[in-house]
Amino acid sequence: MIKDLFSIPEDKKIRVIVDTDAACEADDPYAIVHALLSPKLIVKGIVAEHFAEEGSMERSYEEIRTILEAMNVDVPFFKGQKGPLASDPEISEAVAFIIEEALKNDDKPLYILCQGAITNVAAAIRECPEIKNNITVIWIGTHGTAPNKAPFREFNAGNDVEAANFVLESGINLWLVPSYVYITINIGIAEIKRRISHCGKIGEHLYTNLMDYNHSEMAGWTKGESWSLGDSPAPAIAMNPDCGRYEYVPAPHVEDDTSSSECPTNPIVRIYKDVDSRYILEDFIAKLELFTGAE
Repeated sequence: MIKDLFSIPEDKKIRVIVDTDAACEADDPYAIVHALLSPKLIVKGIVAEHFAEEGSMERSYEEIRTILEAMNVDVPFFKGQKGPLASDPEISEAVAFIIEEALKNDDKPLYILCQGAITNVAAAIRECPEIKNNITVIWIGTHGTAPNKAPFREFNAGNDVEAANFVLESGINLWLVPSYVYITINIGIAEIKRRISHCGKIGEHLYTNLMDYNHSEMAGWTKGESWSLGDSPAPAIAMNPDCGRYEYVPAPHVEDDTSSSECPTNPIVRIYKDVDSRYILEDFIAKLELFTGAE
């Protein structure tokens, strides 16, 4: 575990589980590191999420291992479901861990930071519905408030539409960070090189991992010399729920093309309308500098 970089009141701390498709592209590792460096967040474990490709969960698991080794941090991490909800009826070690942690008698609330498909959480609710009252899920996913025709296929919901709708309809305490919010966490590669790449082994990994992806054949969607750290609102909102504006509305239904359609009978969820991107980025960079002793 990481020694707190600075002290905060004990009663402000919360338990978190990070659920991440860490190997799908370059933003998840930044959010994982941000969670690990934040004194308010007691990271109980990190669980690997698939991204709808053969072996993708295992690749995410290995990227989690790489991050923890680069930071020299000892945090439990677990293999999740191997694919979408309908294709994987087995209960993974990640799902068992989520259920176990959710059922603990602990006065600190439990948040699950979902940074990919929401399959592991859906499988946990399906296996043990009583956990619904014990957790808050912050999910980077969907196109948000309905009706909203998909401007593009939303990656996280689209990787398991069945699991997305299962969770949206479950009645769990759910905070959504939709596509029009998470794409705003923009940072230039020049800033990453100048302020992050020199921050120890983990800073080097964050930079080179991003650069490798940016030059890969999978990066056709990127802008070239900037990045959207779209998963970073998950730890930031867990730390400070008021770092953005939100509304409470019936959960959308996710169509096959990931459009949000209206379903007035769905449970009420919190949907963020915006977040403070510079607060998120500056908080992350400051903590990374404190952790590595960089200036």
